[in-house]
Amino acid sequence: MNITGMVHININCSDYKTSKAFYEMLGFEEFWQVPETNTAEVAAAVGMKPYKVQGALFTLKGANPPMVIDLLQWRDPSDTAPPYPHLYHMGLARIALMSSDLDADLRFLELAGVEIVGPPGTVTMDNGHGSRFFCFKDPDGTYLELVESF
Repeated sequence: MNITGMVHININCSDYKTSKAFYEMLGFEEFWQVPETNTAEVAAAVGMKPYKVQGALFTLKGANPPMVIDLLQWRDPSDTAPPYPHLYHMGLARIALMSSDLDADLRFLELAGVEIVGPPGTVTMDNGHGSRFFCFKDPDGTYLELVESF
């Protein structure tokens, strides 16, 4: 294998404008709009017939290495089923983001009316190193996590 890094994480949403505002609130910036339709070759590469989509690529301001999300609202085909209802479902479950001030970020999200899954927890590793974290949900219920290392 010749994998050298991660390119992006795809997050599907039910309302692009609402989700765009949410992820911008978290610090992501749009840098490329996804074409509404694409070539038959691109559709086939993702296992689909020609489609219609609204979305863009976003990068997290100041992240090193860069973190990119591919935020998409599928227009045709479309699926209105909600995301996983819990974290123990098979497949990708959540996206963990690093925080430099977990308590301030928790207060910010609470004031913004974001659904917080539970209070912060602590994971201690070796020699007193570890992290504090909490989980929250985006407007469609996709699980996200903020982590502050110590």
